[in-house]
Amino acid sequence: MGASGWGYVAPYRGNVEATLEALHDEVFQDLYGDGDEYASLEKLYADEEFMGEEGTHSILDVQRVLETTEPPQQRDWADYFTIRPLPNARLVHHFGTECPTVRQYDEAMTRAHEAMRTRSPVDEDTTLLGEHRMRWTGVYVVLYTDGQPTHVGFFGSSGD
Repeated sequence: MGASGWGYVAPYRGNVEATLEALHDEVFQDLYGDGDEYASLEKLYADEEFMGEEGTHSILDVQRVLETTEPPQQRDWADYFTIRPLPNARLVHHFGTECPTVRQYDEAMTRAHEAMRTRSPVDEDTTLLGEHRMRWTGVYVVLYTDGQPTHVGFFGSSGD
């Protein structure tokens, strides 16, 4: 099937874990709400063959939030199916602040997608999307309004 990039902006729910859980519920309903394939998110995750080989090509493919900003390692099984924060230095690089707004995030993603369409495949991706380097993982950015967290931007990829 190939790899698929995905991205979401979700309302902040007090912490990133709760935000991811709420987003999982929403995306599960969108993809599997009819109950024909999977009656619940737990049943989806219990299908290890499907999740390990094909996946959903969505945020449902990341199941754990990590606090480390160290890049994931392909040889470390514990790094798969995880999402981690963008390091503060990279926030400042992309947004000029450690507390970006939803608008700044959307603008950075728009620039990243435009660059993806025009950049040579051999050129290094220096955009926000380039911060994500390993399939079956993702990156998150807490987004702010008037200095308070209000949303979380998630992006990553799934598939082979």
